[in-house]
Amino acid sequence: MMIATALTALGLGQAAQASDPLQVGISGEPYPPFTYKAASGDWTGFEVELAHALCATMQRECEIAPTGWSGIIPSLKAGRIDMIMNSMSITEKRQRVIDFTRPYYFTPGAYVAASERELDIPDGLDGLVMGVQSATTNATYARRELRDSGVDIRLYDQAEQVNNDLLAGRLDVILADEIAMVQFLDREEAEGFEIKATAPQHEAYGEGIGIGLRQEDDALQEDLNAAIAAVIEDGTCASLSEEYLGTDVCVYD
Repeated sequence: MMIATALTALGLGQAAQASDPLQVGISGEPYPPFTYKAASGDWTGFEVELAHALCATMQRECEIAPTGWSGIIPSLKAGRIDMIMNSMSITEKRQRVIDFTRPYYFTPGAYVAASERELDIPDGLDGLVMGVQSATTNATYARRELRDSGVDIRLYDQAEQVNNDLLAGRLDVILADEIAMVQFLDREEAEGFEIKATAPQHEAYGEGIGIGLRQEDDALQEDLNAAIAAVIEDGTCASLSEEYLGTDVCVYD
């Protein structure tokens, strides 16, 4: 009788846990067009809206939980958030501490500099100052492949800090996500800058962008993988990608 009661209590506890809103971790620092605040003050962007679509497909309630990028993996492991959906590349290093869903999008890194600057990459980087956001695949690639190019690599906590220092002339070139750079270059203040080249396929960039999960959350991983497949198959992912990014970056099987 006691065993039956305990099992009943466990089942109720698991059911309650499954009905709790999923805390979707995104960077507290805006990263348009993937995650940013609308005029209403609500978070929106390609990944925010895709997260809501995935949760609707799973019939789960979700809450957007802004978290500092540098502490987003510790927050996941500590249980403060349930998933990371913030342009996080699936890499071997990260897979040592967390799990991922299947990839849902992929874009390369892009070099951006003043239009008037003649830039041969990587040979022409010698003597230049390059900005990269820290704890990103672009930073990993820069450390591994550009250290011998003679470029001065400067790391920043936030992507917008990198952009602002390029505009202010404190940087000669930056390396960042291509789609984010396309959006950045649409700004009036970014007139006179352009994408000079894209980074080649490299192990630092991993397999694409996936949702980060705790290693023990197998059931959530299975549900999310099914939901990703569903929103790609029914065109929801492509529609959101075209709306926010101007192109389809979804990863198809």
